[in-house]
Amino acid sequence: MRKIILAAAVATAALGLSACSNNTETETDETVEEMTTEADAADNAGEAIEDTAVESTQEIKDAAAEAANQAEKTTDEVGDDALSVVDQAEEAGAE
Repeated sequence: MRKIILAAAVATAALGLSACSNNTETETDETVEEMTTEADAADNAGEAIEDTAVESTQEIKDAAAEAANQAEKTTDEVGDDALSVVDQAEEAGAE
């Protein structure tokens, strides 16, 4: 009788461990899937940040080029105005 009770207890413990093992495996699989999903989301976010940085860099370069062009035009205009004033002064002095 003792052996039967002991065998039943061992069988019950073995079934309990088996059930825990399956449950642990399922939980592990779910955790791995969640981690993979989070890693993919982080990768996508990183790509979006990189794309935004590249676009911003290009916009800054374009704006700097436009500002340089405007400064050059302004400098040319100032030079032209100065020449015009000189010409007018020379004409006034010649009269």
